Amino acid sequence: MASSLSPECTPLKTSYDVCFNSWFEGYLEPAVSALQTADRAAYAKANAEEYELKCGKIWQEYKACVHKAIKDNGLEPVLQQAREEHPLATPPSSSEHRKA
Repeated sequence: MASSLSPECTPLKTSYDVCFNSWFEGYLEPAVSALQTADRAAYAKANAEEYELKCGKIWQEYKACVHKAIKDNGLEPVLQQAREEHPLATPPSSSEHRKA
């Protein structure tokens, strides 16, 4: 697994990566079966709740660390310029979780 943007954030990134990968492995196999059932929405909701319980706090801490590193390193203008030049077609919702 790669290091984070800032060395201070790398331990949080490592913890998040381990948590996410563990959760995702448990999600994958039953997800294939759930796609064929009427309970797909309930399955997705239960898994989202499980993710939040297990990894949500770690994700928020890691994300805050990265945002601080971006600010501390003066990268905000560069990010804003990139967003203006290449805007997302549909911005992700704040509840979506991405690996940073």
